[in-house]
Amino acid sequence: MLLLGSAILALGLCHIHAYAPITEGGILGLILLLDHHLGLSPAVTSILLNALCYMIGLRMLGRAFLVDSAVAAGSFSLFYALFDLIPPFLTPITDIPILAAIVGAIAVGLGCGLAVRAGGAPSGDDALAMAISKRLNCNISLVYLIFDLAVLLLSLTYIPLSKILYSLLTVFLSGQIVELLQKRKNEEKV
Repeated sequence: MLLLGSAILALGLCHIHAYAPITEGGILGLILLLDHHLGLSPAVTSILLNALCYMIGLRMLGRAFLVDSAVAAGSFSLFYALFDLIPPFLTPITDIPILAAIVGAIAVGLGCGLAVRAGGAPSGDDALAMAISKRLNCNISLVYLIFDLAVLLLSLTYIPLSKILYSLLTVFLSGQIVELLQKRKNEEKV
């Protein structure tokens, strides 16, 4: 489930968000921001930024979480690098911002949600969201939304305000999908 989630997430970011005028929030949006402004590959920056976030998550979520997250994050970077070698094939989707926002949200939400459900975090903001949600006993989707809004504000440096609304839709929908998958996991435990 960790590998499948990471692959779906990498595909959505590489072939939808990277080509549409849409971004994500948190670490995912930050790596797209760094790619746009500095030309730094998301396959590389994701490893560095995620490592920092995982150190925070380790203290609250334990060693098993760290191992699963390392698998999820490493496979995300590998899948992103592989998908980056493939010419864009989802341009019909990326040419329609509302469609790109919805399909991108499904890819990100499903990808992150599957990995989180399996106990790992393919991205550092997933680790932070899991840790903070656990610590404060609040919905993971609320934690995602707060982090995501901060990155969306920074993304206004390269995405016009009229287009950032699509990113806000993506962020909201992907967070809801992760929350839904997390709740299903918790219901199955009971």
